[in-house]
Amino acid sequence: MKSITTQIENKVATLTLNRPEVFNSFNREMALLLQNELDACEKNPKVRAIVLTGSGKAFCAGQDLKEVTSPELNPGFKKILEEHYNPIISRIRNIEKPIIGAINGVAAGAGANIALACDVVVASENASFIQSFSKIGLVPDSAGTFFLPRLIGFQKASALMMLGDKVSAMEAEKLGMVYKTVPSENFMEEVNNIASILANMPTKALGLTKRLLNKSMQNSLEEQLNLESKLQIESAQSEDYAEGVDAFVNKRKPNFKGK
Repeated sequence: MKSITTQIENKVATLTLNRPEVFNSFNREMALLLQNELDACEKNPKVRAIVLTGSGKAFCAGQDLKEVTSPELNPGFKKILEEHYNPIISRIRNIEKPIIGAINGVAAGAGANIALACDVVVASENASFIQSFSKIGLVPDSAGTFFLPRLIGFQKASALMMLGDKVSAMEAEKLGMVYKTVPSENFMEEVNNIASILANMPTKALGLTKRLLNKSMQNSLEEQLNLESKLQIESAQSEDYAEGVDAFVNKRKPNFKGK
């Protein structure tokens, strides 16, 4: 059984973490396979939005501790971070297509921080988020210390990371950690609806928006204004911009091609 399953339908690729017996925790095989699947989605012109979710009751419980406590399996933390988690986060942020985190259950440790790195995070009411690192004497990784303070503020992020409190889906929405919380009975229906909307929008403009948001984390105001100008000129030369303006003028629904 593959540790990642991929389904492509109606311009949306759904990548499902598929180790439900261990709450979709990562081992080396799954981490490398997820990178490969993300690369394939980036290169596939038929994919214009990506959904990342988990099978069973969990989204992802982070690292499979069996792997790091078994001498014959343990790749070592340096390799785990530099070859597993860091490349996953980099791909999520640098692929210029919208990535929806569909958090169906518990997201703990690296699993929580992979969720936070997604462009749009939708949580089932059954989901929860836990910065569980401190419980076993580790520090947060997978860009948690980068994204969480920016999402919810320094003080709250510091407390959640040090205390390891469980955050419910509803509380996560109130804090600004996720876009929205959805009842479990129509969770994937809503996720698929959001993914479909994004897949039919002007993909190039969404990708450039993502690039702008990434750069806003480090740019000065003047640098950000200059980059907005540069990328606005680039987007104005796209086929989708011409289509969007023509549709607006002629009062019809636009048919964006993602170009």
